[in-house]
Amino acid sequence: MGDPAQGQRRVRLRDGGRAGSLHAALRPLAPAGLPRRVRAKQLVAETRSPLSAEPGQAERFDYEYERCGTANLFMLFEPLAGKRHVKVTERRTAVDFAHVIRDLADVHYPDAEKIVLVMDNLNTHRPASLYQAFAPEEARRLTERLEIHYTPKHGSWLDMAEIELSALATQCLDRRIADAETLASEVAAWQVRRNADGSTVDWRFKTEDARIKLKRLYPSIQPS
Repeated sequence: MGDPAQGQRRVRLRDGGRAGSLHAALRPLAPAGLPRRVRAKQLVAETRSPLSAEPGQAERFDYEYERCGTANLFMLFEPLAGKRHVKVTERRTAVDFAHVIRDLADVHYPDAEKIVLVMDNLNTHRPASLYQAFAPEEARRLTERLEIHYTPKHGSWLDMAEIELSALATQCLDRRIADAETLASEVAAWQVRRNADGSTVDWRFKTEDARIKLKRLYPSIQPS
């Protein structure tokens, strides 16, 4: 995910501040960049064995199914390097978020002096969540390594992690998956393949475009 010796790392979580979040996400990096996003997945089991495919006939599934709860997926995406990491959890509480952030800092970017994080305005996406999960000293250590930017309210589409979640949904999650263990295994296989391909995002919406398209979100400055 880049050479830590090149300097400051950048991670985009799905949050931002109008064009500010775009600027944080798109400014030239010597290091890396990640957006972060959350999505739930309904776990569904078959009630009858599918009918195997035959010549001229696709595999067939019964319309009945069994609900098996839900699982949560945290998406971390480094678009300039074409790398992503998906973590499957039971829930998406403040504590779950805090552990994802610690993994981000200590496992994925242990040598980064500063991680620029772009994320949305979900109520758990706050530094306070770290203090709910860890001792104050540990929470402060992690907080000091983060530079956080939030996407505008009603503007979460500015997060590139949203695009990766759409790819994950169409390429891996568009079928019935009965339990979290299978989900984690399938998602991990998808992650390995997509990272190996170096798939990234051709992002064409720049800060200059935001100042025009999102003009209504900016404060009006009246001459004195």
